[in-house]
Amino acid sequence: MSEDRVKKILSLLEKAYPDARLVLHYKNPLELLVATILAAQCKDERVNKVTETVFKKYKLAKDYANAKQEVFEEEIRSTGFYKNKAKNIIACNKELVERFRGNVPDMMEDLVTLPGVGRKTANVLLGNVFGKQAIAVDTHVFRVAHRLELAKSNDPDKVELELCKIIPQEKWTRSCLVIGTHGRRTCVARKPLCDVCVVEILCNAPEKTYSSK
Repeated sequence: MSEDRVKKILSLLEKAYPDARLVLHYKNPLELLVATILAAQCKDERVNKVTETVFKKYKLAKDYANAKQEVFEEEIRSTGFYKNKAKNIIACNKELVERFRGNVPDMMEDLVTLPGVGRKTANVLLGNVFGKQAIAVDTHVFRVAHRLELAKSNDPDKVELELCKIIPQEKWTRSCLVIGTHGRRTCVARKPLCDVCVVEILCNAPEKTYSSK
């Protein structure tokens, strides 16, 4: 992978998406933790509708820890896989109360010990509320990384490592946001908008589509 090519791709994406940010709504680490768990296999916009109500009822880790699972399941039902998500969120918050005084830890090694928290969720938190450099490989980052040949692995955790090797560490969090935004707005899963893609000339993806060429 050419260092110049990576720099050019990131520069073009940064210019194209200066407003790149997380779509999930949150005001603190706990809210982002819950929202990210809910976002698994669910659109962020749907999660935001659900958390608009959930966050008003559950303010602290102990509130989630004491929640009745059947009730919480119904409150998050529309996010899909609600039984497992409810179980994980309640268990996760019990751990926060028992081990971290109700606070969300800011270290990868602590975060990944929590129920429902993998490297992607941990990196979302580290990069967006704790000010650390991190690359969270969601479905959009994964797709764009493969199409632009920035990564080859089919394992998101390994894709994270591949991206960390070619992207300067001081740009990990920002690069992740612009790559993800590109995946949401332009390099979509079905019929990517290659006509308006700012990195089209650098892309060799076989699934490229054009509406006017």
